[in-house]
Amino acid sequence: MSVKLLSALRRSPFAFPLAALAAVAMFLISESSYQQASSTFESLGQQGLARTTIQQLWRSLTDAETGQRGYLLTGRQEYLRPYQAGKVQAAQALDWLTTYYGADPRTAELIKRVASASHNKLSELGVTLKLYDEGKDEAWKALVLSNIGREQMDTVRSMSEELLALETARVEEGRRSVAQTLQLNRIGVNAMTALSLLALFMYLRQTSALVDQRDEQRRVVQAERDQLEIEVAQRTDHLTELARHLQTAREDERSHLARELHDELGALLTAAKLDVARLKSRLGTPTPEITERVQHLNDALNSGIALKRRIIEDLRPSSLSNLGLVAALEILVTEWSGRSEVPVDRALEPVSLRPSGELTVYRLVQEALTNISKYANASKVEIRLAAEEGVVRVSVRDDGVGFDIKLPRTSAHGLLGMRYRLESESGRMVLSSAPGQGTLIVAQLPESRVSG
Repeated sequence: MSVKLLSALRRSPFAFPLAALAAVAMFLISESSYQQASSTFESLGQQGLARTTIQQLWRSLTDAETGQRGYLLTGRQEYLRPYQAGKVQAAQALDWLTTYYGADPRTAELIKRVASASHNKLSELGVTLKLYDEGKDEAWKALVLSNIGREQMDTVRSMSEELLALETARVEEGRRSVAQTLQLNRIGVNAMTALSLLALFMYLRQTSALVDQRDEQRRVVQAERDQLEIEVAQRTDHLTELARHLQTAREDERSHLARELHDELGALLTAAKLDVARLKSRLGTPTPEITERVQHLNDALNSGIALKRRIIEDLRPSSLSNLGLVAALEILVTEWSGRSEVPVDRALEPVSLRPSGELTVYRLVQEALTNISKYANASKVEIRLAAEEGVVRVSVRDDGVGFDIKLPRTSAHGLLGMRYRLESESGRMVLSSAPGQGTLIVAQLPESRVSG
């Protein structure tokens, strides 16, 4: 019977609208109950604070009177501290109570009387202390022995008790309202629980096919993702191989250009220098102008030869193949420091690397020094080269302006190329920098052991 009923409800066109209507109705009831309960709890909080403030007013007046009596009896100033504190606390309590009860016509007059009696009591305490300080003993004793202060305190106490009784009645009314709201929520929650169980049962019956379909789609997506990962890995290998090929082709082209410059341009410049020397020896006694021109031409040829040598060294450092990595770096750093007038603190230790690895380290330091000259505005540079536990570590640090490595930079192609170049040598590079904190480049390559 229950199965037939559920089947009929599932096929009925009115099932969903009725369920939606019931859910909306329960939502409205629950929200209304919540708002009413929240308002009631807020009122209960204010009522509790009012009761506390009324009691605080009593204690403050009592503390003030106690301090006054102690001062009158002993004449010691420390008894005035509770008197002063009681005055301040009583004033604060009266301000809050006046604001709280002043808006209600039923309690406005009552709180006025409480405030008046409290002010009169504090005034009586102040007058007594004033008379005592002025040395009028008979006057302050007469005032203390009178019943003025007691009458004011009795008035405050009786009016405060009326306010407490009013607050007690309000609290009781709020409790009844909360109990009714909780009962209404209980009924609504029970009804919604029944509807939710029914909806859950219908949902579980209707979603089993969707779960199977989702699993099938997940398998298809996973297969496509695996295929994409394979293609990405293949493309990455191809790009790495292409980067290695391009770097090799670039270095080969540099070597070829360096040889051409050394052979062709070097021969031309050397021949021109020899011709200048022959002309100078055959001029006899030249005029000062001719001597100056010949000297200028000779200096220009010397500058051209020096420029040719520097270009050749930049294209393919001969010192790297002839003297080794440490000596080549020493020459590179010394020449750069002389041109840029920036001191370089270097500590270069001999390491064991393949020729391609040595060239990679040399190019890394060269690129780093070039970037420092262009962008860093540094006053000091540190270069370190050492090997430890089979790993060659080279670092270049400057104290320049630095930059934010998270921001894209159009001038980062050189370092990006060095990163790929290091990866082609099974190494890696780490770049650290921040605005105003300089830049640190650290590269690590596996050390190459040469067998005996």
